[in-house]
Amino acid sequence: MTTITSTAILLVTTAILSGEPEGFPFDLPATKPDRPLSLAMQRLYDAYPGPSPEDNELYSTFKFTPLEGLDYNNGDGTICRRDPSKVIRANGKYYVWYTKRDTPTPPQGAAGGTDTIPSADWDLADIWYATSEDGFKWTEQGVAIPRPPKPQVGWRSVSTTDILVWEGKYYLYYQGFKEMSGKRGDDCPVTASVADSPDGPWTPAGKVIIDNGAPGDWDQFSIHDPYPLVYKGKIYLYYKSDCDGDPVIIRMHGLATADHPFGPFTKCPLNPIMNSGHETTLFPFKEGIAAFSIHNGIEHNTIQYAPDGINFSIAAVSSLMPVAAGPYVPDAFTDTKDGRGITWGISHIAHVGEAGKKHSILARFDCDLSQDLNDLAMKQTDLYLKPEEYFSQGLNKSQRDRIQKANEQPSPNK
Repeated sequence: MTTITSTAILLVTTAILSGEPEGFPFDLPATKPDRPLSLAMQRLYDAYPGPSPEDNELYSTFKFTPLEGLDYNNGDGTICRRDPSKVIRANGKYYVWYTKRDTPTPPQGAAGGTDTIPSADWDLADIWYATSEDGFKWTEQGVAIPRPPKPQVGWRSVSTTDILVWEGKYYLYYQGFKEMSGKRGDDCPVTASVADSPDGPWTPAGKVIIDNGAPGDWDQFSIHDPYPLVYKGKIYLYYKSDCDGDPVIIRMHGLATADHPFGPFTKCPLNPIMNSGHETTLFPFKEGIAAFSIHNGIEHNTIQYAPDGINFSIAAVSSLMPVAAGPYVPDAFTDTKDGRGITWGISHIAHVGEAGKKHSILARFDCDLSQDLNDLAMKQTDLYLKPEEYFSQGLNKSQRDRIQKANEQPSPNK
């Protein structure tokens, strides 16, 4: 039995009478306590879905697994697979579409690109697809969307695709390059194709699906990474664009909606609807939409949530997030009012291989961003990397020179 001393009783009584609050409890309260709180502790309860990682259904770490069954020509840089679509399940198996480049040489930059030599990893590419029984071992099925003849949209390259299932038909959205990447070729429009089966054949829409913004608008040059979901009875097509560039390009996300997969699409008046991010990755969650913000911007490495699919707030901060993630989203097209979340998908890893042979590969990622999973191992916050991972992010030559010059200056203490 615990003995309470008269001194302890006196201290508690004095604190109560003096109006001083008791110390914050050792066991973190599940809900916001009725007591004075610092801004940090107020934010813990007001800004996030849960006060601890294991309580936050939109926090997760990510685990990565190599895919079996896909060849990269011994890593010589001539084959690239990147920018996978969402994964869907049809005909008893999983499907994924992606950008594939299979060229005589690795990318040579805009100065070295020709009609047969790529300038970039996604140049001179077609859209291929693969299927899997288990999500780990994949069988490449061939080209889904080939480059059309010149001068049609996409004659130079077609890439960065994503899938929509709408009223029994399948739609692939993708970027159609009309000139080489690196020479304003990236200012390319989004177009689409339709099929009755995920195995095709695919019939092109033959038109631009979403126009670039007006001169001076944030998306005046590019509509990239089209990503469709069915939400509130409409097609919500999220996309990325580049703006600013003084001195660094800022990548943000926009939204356009339509009643039919081929449009017309109406851009959201609040665009851009996310101030950071790169490739688009979103999924229904509860009554709203959750999104990844990776790579670029002040809110990179975050998972965000918009209860209305438009007004996003940070729900969690993570690390080593999947790049260009295409998750398996079973309710992506059901217009659900209670999105269940995601647990796995396919992403790409760029800059694989030695200098002169760099290329991208596809990989599987797993996570717990689901209402139906409780994997505490995915809720850890510590990330331990090998020393070479840190040292690979070393100083460049100009930074070393700057430091050397500073070291040569007279000591201010003399």
